[in-house]
Amino acid sequence: MMLAAYDWLRAFHILAVIAWMAGLLYLPRLYVYHCAAKPGGELDETLKLQEQRLLKVIMNPAMIVVWILGLALIWSNMERAGGWAVFQGWAWTAKFVLVILMTGLHMVFSARFKRFQNGTNDWSDKRYRMLNEVPFVLAIAIVLIAVVALK
Repeated sequence: MMLAAYDWLRAFHILAVIAWMAGLLYLPRLYVYHCAAKPGGELDETLKLQEQRLLKVIMNPAMIVVWILGLALIWSNMERAGGWAVFQGWAWTAKFVLVILMTGLHMVFSARFKRFQNGTNDWSDKRYRMLNEVPFVLAIAIVLIAVVALK
């Protein structure tokens, strides 16, 4: 059954990855702006609302869908390849580790969201600028592995 739906799974998985990555790239940028906002001010409240919507309406659901469809694609690939043979080589492990790192980064951003909501942010805008580059580097690595090494 999974094999018959493979193309649909892949299509929706790619869409979910795009939504998740967009959030991972944009949320730390909002945090950079939020560092300069006066606590309790209009900009502070606006950024809190934007961060909440981005995280809870787009990023969290997209991450869950990425994981569910990603695991479904693995299952489908196992059906097509005849079992665990699909996982031979370093590329699958590397890609999986990178997705786990992205999930960890998502969790860091979620924790920082709570700090901004409580008015207890203790990180500088410089740290958020540096974190803003991490999802991009992880995405490049995942795409290179998926395109070049996973055949």
